[in-house]
Amino acid sequence: MEISDGGHPLPGTAPRHRAVLGYLLLHAGTVLSADRLIDAVWGLTPPDTARAQVHAAVTAIRRVLRGAGTAEVLETRPSGYVIVPRPGQLDSKEFDAAVADASAEDPEKAVGLLREALTMWRGQPFADVNADYVADARARLLERRLAAVERLMELELSLGRHREVLDELSAEAAAHPLRERLCHHLMLALHRAGRQADALSAGRVFRRRLAEDQGLDPGRAFAVLEQSILNDDPGLHLAPVPSRPAPAAARRANFLPFDIPDFAGRDEELDELERLGAGSGSVTLAAVDGMAGIGKTALAVHAAHRLAGAYPDGQLFVDLHAHTAGQAPLEPGAALEVLLLQLGLPAEAIPSGLVARSALWRSELAGRRVIAVLDNAGSADHVRPLLPGATESLVLITSRRRLSDLDGIRALTVDLLPARDAVELFTRIIGERAHAEPIAVLDVLQLCGFLPLAVRIAAARLHNRPRWTVQYLAGRLRDQKRRLTELSTADRRLAAAFALSHQYLDEDQQRMFRLLGLHPGHDVDPYAAAALADTPLDRAEDLLEDLLDAHMLQQHEPGRYTFHGLLREHALATAAATEPEQARHSALTRLFDHYLYTARTAMDLIHPYGAGQRPVVPRPDTPLVDLADPAAATVWLETERANLIASGTHTTEHGWPVHTGHLAAILRPYLGHAHHTDALALHTQALQAARTCGERARALTDLGWECWRLGRYAEAVTHSRSAVELARESGDRLLESRAHNTLGNVLWRQRDYPAARDHLETALTLCRDSGNRIGEAHVLGNLAGVHEGQGLLDSAHRHLTDALALHRLLGNRGGEASVLDRLGGMYRRKGCYEEARTHCRQAKELYQELGYASDQAEALNGLGDVARAAGDPARAIAEHRAALALARDHGNLPEQARAHDGLARAHHARNDTGEARAHALQAHGLYTALAVPEADDIAELIRELDVRPTGRASS
Repeated sequence: MEISDGGHPLPGTAPRHRAVLGYLLLHAGTVLSADRLIDAVWGLTPPDTARAQVHAAVTAIRRVLRGAGTAEVLETRPSGYVIVPRPGQLDSKEFDAAVADASAEDPEKAVGLLREALTMWRGQPFADVNADYVADARARLLERRLAAVERLMELELSLGRHREVLDELSAEAAAHPLRERLCHHLMLALHRAGRQADALSAGRVFRRRLAEDQGLDPGRAFAVLEQSILNDDPGLHLAPVPSRPAPAAARRANFLPFDIPDFAGRDEELDELERLGAGSGSVTLAAVDGMAGIGKTALAVHAAHRLAGAYPDGQLFVDLHAHTAGQAPLEPGAALEVLLLQLGLPAEAIPSGLVARSALWRSELAGRRVIAVLDNAGSADHVRPLLPGATESLVLITSRRRLSDLDGIRALTVDLLPARDAVELFTRIIGERAHAEPIAVLDVLQLCGFLPLAVRIAAARLHNRPRWTVQYLAGRLRDQKRRLTELSTADRRLAAAFALSHQYLDEDQQRMFRLLGLHPGHDVDPYAAAALADTPLDRAEDLLEDLLDAHMLQQHEPGRYTFHGLLREHALATAAATEPEQARHSALTRLFDHYLYTARTAMDLIHPYGAGQRPVVPRPDTPLVDLADPAAATVWLETERANLIASGTHTTEHGWPVHTGHLAAILRPYLGHAHHTDALALHTQALQAARTCGERARALTDLGWECWRLGRYAEAVTHSRSAVELARESGDRLLESRAHNTLGNVLWRQRDYPAARDHLETALTLCRDSGNRIGEAHVLGNLAGVHEGQGLLDSAHRHLTDALALHRLLGNRGGEASVLDRLGGMYRRKGCYEEARTHCRQAKELYQELGYASDQAEALNGLGDVARAAGDPARAIAEHRAALALARDHGNLPEQARAHDGLARAHHARNDTGEARAHALQAHGLYTALAVPEADDIAELIRELDVRPTGRASS
């Protein structure tokens, strides 16, 4: 790989420069970003200096080009780099052009063109280049050369020059012993030269090697030739064909549609199709499938244009119209007539029957290399009669359905555009306006769901409305009820494309599609789908798989199904238009009953000690999830958490308030340990629902506790005081005790120990009177904190010991971890650091095992406090940093403040005044927001740090 001037190689490019240059030349005319060049050169393991190396390579290449007077061919664009060589400057382009020209000439002229093209080859491509892309690129380039060699030999044989090419053919066949077409030509040349035995021997050697290396038998055309040579068939001895102008039927047939100039992205898909196109020895079938609007046809046509040079005998295209508005699908027989006419056969030579046409199609393709695009297929049966037999052709099929019933087909499922490619497509259509509003462009693309058709329509609307800004378009698309209407032009409507896909589903599939659109969450499993559709589990799963095959659903993991966002809106709109209101209401009621019952079952497995405090939920008539143990229950809750929260919002806003209240009450222990944001959202919805269905005391109690956990103390007090009054009026001792417990915790945190003790002792009495053992254990642990604050260490230790025993008796491992952490703090204050470290570590490990990440931060802070007290500030810093990361991830403000406090004091102990002051200031801000006395404590440390010179810790 080199740059030359007048035939003389130019120095100045190192191996890495040539790697970048080679990839730019392979994609001449295409803008390549630095990220794409990095991926191409280094693959999955780029060095830290990769971007700098790319820039250095471009600079070096431009310097060499400038020396040759051609610096303008390498351009820098806003999105990357592009090489635009002039005619005659790039040998691979010249080679492809010569091969293409040869297919349109008579045999004699074609031979000359091909031989001239082959002289451009000098050894292995990229022999001096080491990069990730080289192996695949080299294979594709060598395939193009071999295709030209095979075509050349075929033409030479047709001209009667079998003796003249024998040496050349033998050398090529020896160099490529598994090329069936080369061996075919060699056998024919040997036979025509009177060497029948040698011809048969060459065939046997090829057959044996193919079986040993690939476990395959040669194709039918090879077997026919072998038998004909064995029989000394006179038809093999052809007279030389005189040079004459090629008849009209033999000229190169190119019926590919227009290749859109603003095609963007799809590099991986194009590379995959080019790899398929580099295959040899038999027909290659590739099915490009995907949802409506994903860009299947554009990809197939673009790939076919790029691969045209490797298929000199024709580029064919037929639209099968399986999903064309107002048009019936094209029958296979009619499609075959189109293809045969494109090959140049006269109409009178085409038989009328499907079987005869299919046989003629296979016969005509035998010995040819064509690429055929069968667009918009409806099913495997739709295209099966159109598949070739013994040929080295490539057939690209596009379909909205997966064509898994076609044997030997290579499936390529087209996904949504990556953000970078979507930006490139949008920018190519609207031009410079995209650069002025990059954030708005991303908003539009997000609202289009990165679906190519939606992106094209949105960009086209903007292009035709010069007074619109990108932000204005984004605003229009944000209206969910009008989004599909906005994504339409005079010629294209996204909703119409979706409607056609819906039209080709059967009745049960259509109903499932519509009902899934009602689901308020992100995804479904077969159980939720069965509940929505009121159908057996197996049937629900079959329908989901049918919709997946039709690309009406997507699957991000086995057993989970979801919509593209725009298809979800279409499904919801279709359901609203076609499903009666009562049917929609019944479907959602079944779904919410399913979630409620399964959540209750899961919580009874995970927290059996609290089963009596949860609402009773009737068993639904729909299929039940088999939750065998607490581990399975936890997995189900984690998997369905987002759907459960979304359901809670929907039930509040659309007439199922009892479901909201019950769901919040059931999930409270699960959400309250690690998912505070979700818990706050659900309990807020439950309070709103309680206005119409009662249960207000419970909702206030749960919301007050969650506010306490998040450090929103004023709200916690307001909600809990209201809950105490309501619970007392209704005689609900359980809720009253829980509300008093929350108030006691807030006051303890604010160091109002007498008031905190009053509330907690009231809570303890209520728990014991009502037999609430789990509540009693929790209150004992909290009361110990108050006694410790009052200096009553013995009673505090006694309460913790009693609480630990009770939690262990009840099997409440979360409560056990909480008490262990508090015992660790007490041992630290007593100076018993080893015991303190042991208890805090046990608490951390228990929290970790339970998945209580937010509580784990509390134990890590405890370990940090112990390390600092024991004189190990470095260890303290590590523990507090880990605590801070977890607390931030889960919105736990009290533990964030405590972590910053600990970090400030640990850095102070190491004389690192700068770090100490930075953390102290952050701790002070958080403590102030929490309105707790620790703000004064840390302020004193800040004052002390302010009078000391800034320093760094020594190692």
